[in-house]
Amino acid sequence: MRQKIAEPLHRVCRQYRVEGARSLFRLDLQAEFCYFCNDRNNCKEKKLKELGPAAKKFVVHWGEMGIRWGVNRTVAQIHALLYISPRPLNAEEIAKTLSVARSNVSTSLRELSRWGIVKVSHALGDRRDYFESQQDTWEMIRLILEERKRREIDPTLPVLQACLEECERSEPVDPQVRERLSNMLALFHTMDDWYRDIMSLPSADLRRLVGMRKKVRKLLRFPGLISASPLPSDDQGGK
Repeated sequence: MRQKIAEPLHRVCRQYRVEGARSLFRLDLQAEFCYFCNDRNNCKEKKLKELGPAAKKFVVHWGEMGIRWGVNRTVAQIHALLYISPRPLNAEEIAKTLSVARSNVSTSLRELSRWGIVKVSHALGDRRDYFESQQDTWEMIRLILEERKRREIDPTLPVLQACLEECERSEPVDPQVRERLSNMLALFHTMDDWYRDIMSLPSADLRRLVGMRKKVRKLLRFPGLISASPLPSDDQGGK
């Protein structure tokens, strides 16, 4: 008796494979069910459609942009693929679609998961991990900026502070070096404070703030108006 066996086999189906099964049953790669599955009538593997021209262009460009941002090309391409995918994908599907090594996919997915822009989901009766991207673009940008700050701004602040302290202790003190280090440290502190204030806003408020850019630009043309009406401090905010 010959039975059709789906390819790729589900994890749950592999539990019912016995030694020598390949010699007992003929494999048909076009089958829609697996003989060893508990419910082979509903054991249909959803195949990922081939990427269209627009999707391919987006994935390739996102990978190129990733290099410019200091991110591995494969990491950026996987993120782009998961973002435009209509459903979560497993590692095998990602590797096949992008034509990259399975080990490279696993490493990239771990990095994206650490960033928080990719999360794992599971399907009933399937032991494989499926991955999906954050779909809220504003929240995605927030997470990316947070990771970039953690990697670039946070390590630089203590180094600049240590350099300035070393400059103060050295004899003779170089006023030019001290001034430039102080200016750079002040800039990084300002950027850090600005980031904390902006990122503490909910995504909806952040959208409105960005949407007010034209009004803010007009307001900056009247510095006297701004200085005459200072914003209340945190201590006075509730009064």
